[in-house]
Amino acid sequence: MVRQVKSLAEFNAALSEAGNKLVVVDFTATWCGPCRVIGPKFAKLSEASEYNNVVFLKVDVDEAADVSSSCGISCMPTFHFYKNGKKIAEFSGADENKLKEKLNQLK
Repeated sequence: MVRQVKSLAEFNAALSEAGNKLVVVDFTATWCGPCRVIGPKFAKLSEASEYNNVVFLKVDVDEAADVSSSCGISCMPTFHFYKNGKKIAEFSGADENKLKEKLNQLK
């Protein structure tokens, strides 16, 4: 399941609640074509049993500008990976294979 985050406070709370689980954040926008391509794939990965211990978050950069600004987002889609509240990896682009690779590497 992908949790939509709508504010910086909610984002920080989600990172805190995750504890030592891997958190992957999809920074997206409704007007972004590549985001619309990778979005359903991101959702499908969130339901895969191999990622049961991974927290999947989605941030719409227009709805939650405070989050995207705080995280330094300049293009979409961008994926950030967190553990214990700290960012440990990131990449930009709608690359499903790279997303799976990072998930498997970091989970």
